[in-house]
Amino acid sequence: MLPKITLVLGGAASGKSAFAEGLVMQTDAPRVYLATSQVFDPEMQAKIDAHVVQRGPDWHTIEAPLDTANVLGAIQPDQVVLLDCATMWLSNHLLGEHDIKDATRDLLAALSACKGRIVIVSNEVGMGIVPDNKLARRFRDAQGKLNQKLAEASDLAVFVVAGLPHVLKGQLP
Repeated sequence: MLPKITLVLGGAASGKSAFAEGLVMQTDAPRVYLATSQVFDPEMQAKIDAHVVQRGPDWHTIEAPLDTANVLGAIQPDQVVLLDCATMWLSNHLLGEHDIKDATRDLLAALSACKGRIVIVSNEVGMGIVPDNKLARRFRDAQGKLNQKLAEASDLAVFVVAGLPHVLKGQLP
């Protein structure tokens, strides 16, 4: 059985979302896909459309690029949520010039209070070079801090590299 909060980390195109979807699909629970991305161009729309087809019809999708805390508050105890992804959620808040500390605090409180089980996808961005501009450095630092807090709040944390899961905390179901 899936634990209350699972964090799946990985780099871009590492297989983390597919792995997280697989964890959710192992359950018999009603599935909720909590989407945080926003569509700004046709390529992003095509990527989202492909993910929807890949997941299949057994998912209820809720788009919440910013206000994930309220959505998590409405989740029922029998549901399992795939929050994909914390990186886009953070980017949305940074670009909206919101208070990241307040938004993170609200997200962590909502995760803790959520009645269902949650699988969170997030990018690991701290394994590359130091970015060459202020916004990118701010994002990298904020993402690292967010991932640390999410890992601390999680019962299970998995790092996916080249499609291979490596358990960092807890035990796979």
